[in-house]
Amino acid sequence: MNLEDPIDQIKGVGEALSKKFHRLGLYTVNDLISFYPRSYQDYSKITPIKQLQTGQYSVRGKISQVSSRYARRGLHITEAIVSDTTGSARIIWFNQPYRAKSLATNKTYLISGQFELRHQKFSMINPACELESDLPTNAARILPVYRQTKGLKSNQIRKIIRQVLPTIQKTEETLPNWIVKQEKLVSRAKALYLIHYPKRSDEIEKAKQRLGFEEVFELSLAALNLKQDNSQLSAQKIQFKEQLAKDFVGHLPFELTNDQRKVIWTIYQDLTASKPMNRLLEGDVGSGKTVVATMAALMVLNQGYQVALMAPTEILAKQHADTIYNLLKPLGLHSKVGLLTGKMKASSKKHSHRHISSGDMQFIIGTHALIQEKVAIKKLGLIIIDEQHRFGVSQRKQLLSKADKMPHVLTMTATPIPRSLSLTLFGEMDVSIIQQKPKHQQTIHTEISSPNSRASLYTKIKHQLSLGRQAFIVCPLVSDSDLQPDLQSATTLQQKLQSTDFKDYRVGLMHGKLSPEDKTTVMKQFLEKKIDVLVSTTVVEVGVDVPNANIMVIENADRFGLAQLHQLRGRVGRGQHQSYCYLVPTDSSTPSSRLRAVESTNDGFELSELDLKIRGPGAIYGSAQHGALDLSVADLADLKLVNQARACAQQFIDKQENLLQYSHLSKRLEQLLKVTTLN
Repeated sequence: MNLEDPIDQIKGVGEALSKKFHRLGLYTVNDLISFYPRSYQDYSKITPIKQLQTGQYSVRGKISQVSSRYARRGLHITEAIVSDTTGSARIIWFNQPYRAKSLATNKTYLISGQFELRHQKFSMINPACELESDLPTNAARILPVYRQTKGLKSNQIRKIIRQVLPTIQKTEETLPNWIVKQEKLVSRAKALYLIHYPKRSDEIEKAKQRLGFEEVFELSLAALNLKQDNSQLSAQKIQFKEQLAKDFVGHLPFELTNDQRKVIWTIYQDLTASKPMNRLLEGDVGSGKTVVATMAALMVLNQGYQVALMAPTEILAKQHADTIYNLLKPLGLHSKVGLLTGKMKASSKKHSHRHISSGDMQFIIGTHALIQEKVAIKKLGLIIIDEQHRFGVSQRKQLLSKADKMPHVLTMTATPIPRSLSLTLFGEMDVSIIQQKPKHQQTIHTEISSPNSRASLYTKIKHQLSLGRQAFIVCPLVSDSDLQPDLQSATTLQQKLQSTDFKDYRVGLMHGKLSPEDKTTVMKQFLEKKIDVLVSTTVVEVGVDVPNANIMVIENADRFGLAQLHQLRGRVGRGQHQSYCYLVPTDSSTPSSRLRAVESTNDGFELSELDLKIRGPGAIYGSAQHGALDLSVADLADLKLVNQARACAQQFIDKQENLLQYSHLSKRLEQLLKVTTLN
């Protein structure tokens, strides 16, 4: 067969079966070969029959006493005895009538399955059974486990892949030979064979090392190419005015941390260069990123250029506008700050559009409304994007298109990004990190609270409410679900709390299904202390500052990722009052190690590293864009692999290799450039 042959040309794959493969996104032989196992089950060890105990085993033996019959309600039972030199065991298959005719009594079989006690007798139930003389597919070997779909199980997929294994030899090498040799990698063809048909566990590791290296190499090469392309562009040089910076800092009601000072100095150096800045600013919740961004904007405004800050929500955009207005007021620059959001009145929008196009509104803060065609920014010098992973590639491109000349770009995120992801998923960007917290910021007391102890938890909340404070209670669902009856819904809990435990308080409701206007209204009421307890879904994960709210309760906390728990916890601790975060698990069993980790540390970077190991890069980068990256094998938590692949990608560029010589690599890079940050 050939790699591009349709899957229905494989023996045994008819129209009905091919449709099931299509549901998995598999249309050709090459698609099938590139469909990697999710995990493995090791049945490779042959156990003497007399040593069998309850559990999963593989045995080698001859079969005798084959019989079949129909039992009650049409249940078909096939029974047989398998024997080796040490003893015999019973085998039972349910509803597999073909078994009786297919078994030969004078040949040796390999049999793998569950050995268990049934009706006071030990038996192997529904085992895989294959002739030893054949190349085994589902017995006595390491079995790859594939993603399944209705009517198509792993054992069927293994059988079909087994048929096309010889075709793998037609697979061309996709990496430069010097990289394969230098990094001591197996060939792509061998890696594909071993990942589907390994004999030993070390062969799986060899295959994963090769295929994972290739994925990270491609990702790194795309990022480095973007970085190189960006360095060829020209941007307006923004002069550094020392006195202006000193005046700004002198009027701050707090002292900058050393991290903030280092980061802003790095940004000022970027701005004075002739190439556009492309910097990612990472800072935990409350670390002071907005002040740094405002200081960066200060120099741009001073030279008559405009700054556009795009935030993911209207609430957050308004918060930024208020904060920046107050920061620039002592210098008399507050009149240059303006807001543009989709929900503004038509007359206000028209006013903003006019002042943006004339250049009178220099510091433009808004939401997606900034990228609409009507918005004409006269002299855009700097783009600031908050929570950059929440914006799609096309949205970023639209914002960049507002400038005649490539503007400087500063993106910010409150989600700490592990170093391995910084080198790959954000590899085209320079990275700055603010790890220090401002001196005035308090540590949030975090505690796991049993679901059986709600009475004492509610007593703690009421005590804080009596002091004039406010509380968040976050639920995983908007409304009750029959499919997930053990999960709290915001709608039901809000109704329950308002009528029972918190009937003397004002309990509000917030979730993603509310209209933008209603969300804004609810948050405004919470800010104005017209709501005491806000029951919400995770829509408050990135949102407005509510300094008076000092309690965060997270229901079904074990169902959230570490990074998300840390982000939700960061909604409190933003004022002068001691703040508390209570993690309520789904049940009262021993809390998971993940919840213990959140309870024991407020370090977002430490938690993000752990989250990457547990849940993968989609948890941090955003599942939609991570899915587009199509990483099937690579473990991006493996910093050694990442560094190794990135170094080779840099060598590839330094050698000035001709990308057109590598058709697969060229095609893959074209795909990756569509989902990376600045393309």
